[in-house]
Amino acid sequence: MTSSKNVWILSATLVIIMLGYGMVQPLFPFLVKQFGASGKDLGLLISAYAVMQLIFAPLWGGLSDRVGRKPILAIGILGYSLAMLLFGLSTEWWMLFLSRTLSGILSSATLPTAMAYISDSTSEKERGSSMGILGAAMAVGVILGPGIGGWLARVSLSTPFFLGSGIAFLSFLSVWIWLPESLLPELRRTTQDKPPIFQLTYWREALRGPLAGLLLLTLMVSFGMTNFQGIFGLYALQRYGYGSEQIGGIFMILGCAMLLAQGVLTGVLIKRLGEVAVIRLSLIVTVVGFLLMTLATTYLTVLLTTSIFILAIALLGPALNALISERTSMPQGITMGLANVFTSLGRIVGPIWAGYVFDLNINYPYFSGAAIVFVGFLVSFIGVSRDVGDAKSPRPI
Repeated sequence: MTSSKNVWILSATLVIIMLGYGMVQPLFPFLVKQFGASGKDLGLLISAYAVMQLIFAPLWGGLSDRVGRKPILAIGILGYSLAMLLFGLSTEWWMLFLSRTLSGILSSATLPTAMAYISDSTSEKERGSSMGILGAAMAVGVILGPGIGGWLARVSLSTPFFLGSGIAFLSFLSVWIWLPESLLPELRRTTQDKPPIFQLTYWREALRGPLAGLLLLTLMVSFGMTNFQGIFGLYALQRYGYGSEQIGGIFMILGCAMLLAQGVLTGVLIKRLGEVAVIRLSLIVTVVGFLLMTLATTYLTVLLTTSIFILAIALLGPALNALISERTSMPQGITMGLANVFTSLGRIVGPIWAGYVFDLNINYPYFSGAAIVFVGFLVSFIGVSRDVGDAKSPRPI
């Protein structure tokens, strides 16, 4: 079992990484304006990161099964620091695109390896709550980051990227010095196989086995989330005329809702209702949240409707990841890498689609997001219940 010290080291690392991530969120619409770009350009910029995650996350996950979790985590964090520095130095849109691509290649090692670290060292009973703690740690960074980024943007749009690079480097040092390895040498894979993403055996096992429904849901949830996340800043700028500090304030409130969901509600609801019920409830509330956001007209109603949406969708990640981890018969690093593939597929298609339809009508990303998440709700009655029969009944607290 993992010690509480190691969980907190991982959590602190993710706080720092997500602090850098959160700082840049309010800045994307203003970068679009500064460089004369469009919604489609923004969608492609965000998708470039996800394309690299799609390709490289399973490679990093499989490599972590062979060499251990710690060195792969360190590479991912250091790479993220470098990419943030280059992003801040960019003076043309293509330079932003190149920096974002590099960030996707290197930082894609971080999250799946962190989840595999937890999977190595927790029981199935503890896994959901441990992943919830990691999610809560990420939410703390998301809460603090946008406010800091919006405030620093008054100095320049590059300043938050430089600060993000610095704190990510501090995170790298903390992992390298204090985090012990979780995967014992005798448990590591020693074969020099082809990278897992190119091995049809793993894909057949994932898509024909009990993981298929959960992986499809992961894709749909990711698509829906990026229909909101990828375009919201530009939406707020064009519809309401909000500045970086106002948009940063909204992202801070959304981070609070995410913290509440993943740090408090996830463990309680999973224990009481089971993962499947939590997934279905979250999906239908997410659909409602999408539609309500198009009706908001004041800053208060924008905060309320976006918080409902985030509160619901934040519950989905830990519940889905816990089920995927529990039901796999493959190595945990490969499993989490494949799950990240489906997340990345949603992150590729979602922003491109959202950017394209945003240029047609600013409400279309939310209507289409509601539609695809509703399809996911229907899928949950076909694939997930078949996959996880014991999750149907309430569990004792």
